[in-house]
Amino acid sequence: MTLPPLTLAYLSLAASMALVGSYVGLSRILVLAFPVLLLAWLRFAIAAVAMWRWLRPSPGEAPLSPADRRLLFWESFLGNFGFSICMLYGVAATSALAAGVVMAAIPAAVALLSRIFLGEAITPRVRWAIVLAVFGIALLALARSPSGDGLYESSWWGYALLLGAVFCEASYVVIGKRLTAQVSARRISALINLWGLALMTPLGLWQALDFDFHAVEAPTWGLLLFYSIAASVVTVWLWMRGLRHVPATQAGVFTVCLPVSAAAVGVLVLDEPFGAAHALAFALALVGLLLATWPQRTGQPPR
Repeated sequence: MTLPPLTLAYLSLAASMALVGSYVGLSRILVLAFPVLLLAWLRFAIAAVAMWRWLRPSPGEAPLSPADRRLLFWESFLGNFGFSICMLYGVAATSALAAGVVMAAIPAAVALLSRIFLGEAITPRVRWAIVLAVFGIALLALARSPSGDGLYESSWWGYALLLGAVFCEASYVVIGKRLTAQVSARRISALINLWGLALMTPLGLWQALDFDFHAVEAPTWGLLLFYSIAASVVTVWLWMRGLRHVPATQAGVFTVCLPVSAAAVGVLVLDEPFGAAHALAFALALVGLLLATWPQRTGQPPR
């Protein structure tokens, strides 16, 4: 059975953000093994090898215009380079719990930037979906604290970096919506990763000079491979594919899957407790998704 294009778009967006959440949750392990700039550089380098065939344009695809090239640069600078640095340094300076609380603001940031730069209206249903998503994920993050305190013990700049990651991710959504109208999802993925590699190479090489690669254990290298392929290849391709059929404001609601997935990694992989507050947070996030994706009464798919 073939799924409708809109259903496939929703599944692509949800899967993309769920993968992002999984590697955000696991990044604490990698940050302990690698310096942040070296880690980001290795990620882009591994993904470049995996995606080199995607650099070619699809049959019939128009040449890149100067505007497309500028958007590709900013998509990579903010969504790849900026997000990686802000997220990795922010998580290292605070905690996974702090990252969950701050990252819950991504849907609201997407809606705000979509309104400003794309002129997309924020409908009442999407507005309520954003409110429920933000409240639900904030509740989830707070519920993960064993004692209910300690949220603000980390450095203030760590929280500022996590907030920067929120707006980098929101910019990635908004710019990507513009790009998918002219460029294929696979080529966008490859080109912005190549930009990320170029931007990160001087910084990565600087940290590689004094790093003992032999000290890294085999499971950590395996986790790095998963992080690189998931972050630069699979998630970007899935996200760009979904954005072709869904407005950026509506797509932004799917970013609730990011902290939900990060929390699921904590519960299922790291054996963290799961209680009533966690269940309520997941329920609120699910209601938000249903509000955003339920078909309109007119029967017309959103554009």
